[in-house]
Amino acid sequence: MRRVGIVALALVGALSSPSHGEVRTRRVEYRDGNVTLEGYLAYDDAKTLPSPGVLVVHDWMGVGPYVERRARELAGKGYVAFAADIYGKGVRPADAKAAGKLAGEYKADRKKLRKRAEAALLRLRQEKNVDPKRIAAIGFCFGGTTALELARGGAEIRAAASFHGNLDSPTPEDAKQIKAKLLVLHGAIDPFVKPEDISAFQKEMAEAKVDYQFIAYSGAVHSFTNPEAGKDVSKGSAYDPVAEARSFKALHAFFEEAL
Repeated sequence: MRRVGIVALALVGALSSPSHGEVRTRRVEYRDGNVTLEGYLAYDDAKTLPSPGVLVVHDWMGVGPYVERRARELAGKGYVAFAADIYGKGVRPADAKAAGKLAGEYKADRKKLRKRAEAALLRLRQEKNVDPKRIAAIGFCFGGTTALELARGGAEIRAAASFHGNLDSPTPEDAKQIKAKLLVLHGAIDPFVKPEDISAFQKEMAEAKVDYQFIAYSGAVHSFTNPEAGKDVSKGSAYDPVAEARSFKALHAFFEEAL
């Protein structure tokens, strides 16, 4: 009798648990005007109903293994994830010096940066397995800046999250256009984000009455989610596995609420 009960419980559990298939990926060409871009799409092929979409924006090195892995991880949790290409198809910095120069061009032209992000958002919405009313944007470093700029531009998204991104804005009044909830995941001793930038960001959000969260992780610096950043905190960029785990836990709780 006891064995029958165990089998019955196991059957109920199997029937009630969500189904998961394989994570499928493909490269997707799309355009911003006359510029060809190439993103990376990841999704669970067992999903039959439209799922929340997540736009994932790369760091200053462009679309590569790191951001593609993050897209696959999100797909494994049931989201349709699209790694946006801000730079253009085939445009990938060879080193940090080239990356800094390229990222700097977009940071200096926030309208262009937003336009590139909006092109990726439009492409994500076109996927038939995406629920267009449940979309979020996240990004890492340069990508975190981009996710916040997309929100500042008034994009129709429910949520935006920045991992160790810059917070400054040349037009803080644009925060009044934000329709999304925001989550900022910050390394508490990140030397690339000055205390005055944090204060200005919080003032900007408060004056615009934006629903935002700001979480700082002690001992963490820039790039704390990326193992490729190494472990030398003195360089200003370093991997911190504890901060990484905590930040993704916060992200998924944020998505549960917003999406």
